[in-house]
Amino acid sequence: MAEKRELPRHRKRLMLRFGIEAPARVAFTEDISTGGLFIKTVNTCQPGTHIIVDLTMPGDMVVQLEAEVRWAKKVPPQMVHLAKKSGMGVKITRFLNGADIYSGFLAEIPSC
Repeated sequence: MAEKRELPRHRKRLMLRFGIEAPARVAFTEDISTGGLFIKTVNTCQPGTHIIVDLTMPGDMVVQLEAEVRWAKKVPPQMVHLAKKSGMGVKITRFLNGADIYSGFLAEIPSC
């Protein structure tokens, strides 16, 4: 399948919390970009769902953003280590705080 993304993705594992009403579930990123991120989790939300994400950046700074789930792949917990992707791809819709921290972090990642 051809790559549809125009923005470069960076493989980064950052801890985060996410949820619909409040960021309650713990997960990790697998990759990030200026427009979105992949959240590795067994607790996926349906595509079209709007979620709040508290992303813990290096130095324990927290970036809070709103995102829309674009796609999700649910895998049973006992199969997560075998699945290529288990989680959801989200599109960042707006930053609630820390947009400058997030963009600065991406700018510091070396290009491939």
